[in-house]
Formats: sequence, structure tokens, C-alpha cells
Amino acid sequence: MKHVTLGTGLDVSRLGLGCMGMSAFYTGAGQDDAGATAVIHRAIDLGVTFFDTAEIYGPYTNEVLLGQAVKGRRDQVVIATKFGTLLHRSDDSRGLDGSAENVRLAVEGSLKRLDTDYIDLYYQHRMDPGTPIEETVGALKQLIDEGKIRHYGLSEAAPATIRRAHAVHPVTAVQTEYSLWSRDPESEILPLLRELGIGFVPYSPLGRGFLTGTIRSLDQLDEADFRRNNPRFEGENLQANIRIVEEVDAVASEVGATPGQVALAWLLAQGDNIAPIPGTTKVANLEQNVAADALVLSPEQLAALAAVAAPAGDRYADMSPLNR
Repeated sequence: MKHVTLGTGLDVSRLGLGCMGMSAFYTGAGQDDAGATAVIHRAIDLGVTFFDTAEIYGPYTNEVLLGQAVKGRRDQVVIATKFGTLLHRSDDSRGLDGSAENVRLAVEGSLKRLDTDYIDLYYQHRMDPGTPIEETVGALKQLIDEGKIRHYGLSEAAPATIRRAHAVHPVTAVQTEYSLWSRDPESEILPLLRELGIGFVPYSPLGRGFLTGTIRSLDQLDEADFRRNNPRFEGENLQANIRIVEEVDAVASEVGATPGQVALAWLLAQGDNIAPIPGTTKVANLEQNVAADALVLSPEQLAALAAVAAPAGDRYADMSPLNR
């Protein structure tokens, strides 16, 4: 597995593992911790070092799962987790809080659940419009100085917010949805990150599973699956978006790969500061994803994929917490 360096010197495998779906939001979440642990162990064996979780996943259960899975192998992995979408100053309900006090309360909980002395990469999960980013980053800098976290990042932040945060203390990585299914970062975010030397961590690099070519109907998803209420999976949008997978599949047939591998290979070709975090709950899918590290697409194939039309529908039913 090749490695990349994110931002302020964080070395990671250029394909990570997003652990969210093991515990929250997707079909089958929280139903097979033993299977999820097997996926994490196999990922480490295959050279994956970068593992992504968050306190909201569960909430809390995904951090516990990851902490237990890497026990005894902590020095082989880079753990990223996130704070800011639970209100620890009140009743731990959902809500945005980037205050210095909430940062401190959140990190202590994550350290305990992950059963570790430090967090490698600590993201603000969503920006809190009620707290200046300078206050949040000031608290994160204190945690770095204390050794509780080693790097910090931002998730779904606006360009102006990234600049302000970086001026207080260098940002190591920004996490935003990016794939053949979601090209929004190309206009402003990616150029800014290259300018400032910040790493980029695309989440949902397989379009929430859609780019694997396996989802054709909502009937395949559990009633509680987040995607049932995602605009891109609803009604006419779902049928319109199947055309994207068909174009990816055409390239996959040319190179003898799966559509998911082609989607990841295209993403990896977008820069040397990019570390996507595809998620899965199955070892076989993990092995397919990891194999994308060795897949090289021709300039013509990359251009054909880049020309794929944008999907129908917004990324979320409520876009208001994003890009601010």
C-alpha cells in the first residue's frame, strides 16, 4: 500500500477505512461487531494504516469498536475521530458546539472510548456558527501542546473558515465528500488546500455505495438506512443516477476491474495529498477496495470519467450545516 503525507506531516496509507457504517446510519449497522472487527484486522494486514470514526457514530459505539479492534496494534494505525455534533455541556444530545469547553469534554470521552493516550487526527465534524473558529482551534492547539491529539482537521468547512483556522494553527486535513458522484470540492476547496499545503480526506468516495454498481433499488436498504432519505437515492433521481454507474462500469470492463475500484483509482489520480476512506462491513469488499491502490487508469480513461455528468439531487436532505 502506497502512503501519502497529509498537511503538517501525518503519514497515512493513501486508502484508509471509514468505519461509520459498521455502527451507524447504513444497512446492517451495529449487527455484526465480530465481522466489523475482522474487517479492521484484515485492513491492517493489507497495509491500511488510516482508520476514521467519530463520536456521533452510534453515538459512541463505533469509537469503542475501533479501540477494541486495534488493541495491541495501536502503533500500526492512525486514528482519526471527530467532535462537535454532540452537546456535552448539556445533555449530550445532537447539536453543534465548537466551544473550547465542549472540545475538552469531547476529547476526554473519545480518548476513553478508543482506549488510547492520544488521537492522531481530531476533526471538527461540522462548523458551529455560534463559536468563532479561532476559539475552537485555540482549544485544539492546547490539546496538541498537551499531547492528547497530534493533528487536527475540519470536516465540511467553507474556504474562508479553513483560512481562518489555518492562521491560528496549521490544519493537517480537511474532510469533505468527494467522488465521481460529488465533484463540488474541485471549484474552491481543492485549490485552497493545495495552496496552503493541507491534506484532503474524501469521505464517501464510492458515492455511499452507489458507485459499486450494486444498489438499484431502495428495497435493498434497511428501513433505518440513512440513504432512504437522501435525495440522490429517491425516485427519479435514483434512476437518473444509474447512468453514472453505467459509465464507470464501461471503464471497469476495459481494465478488468470493478466499478468501485475504478471510482477509487480515479480519485487517487486527483492528487498526491488525497487519502480517501471507503467504508465496508465485508472483508471481500475491503480487499477489492485496497486493490484499487495498484490500478492505474490511462489519461483517456481519466478524461472519460471526469466528463461524467453530475448526479441528480443534493448530497443531503438538509445542506445547511455544510460549507460554513
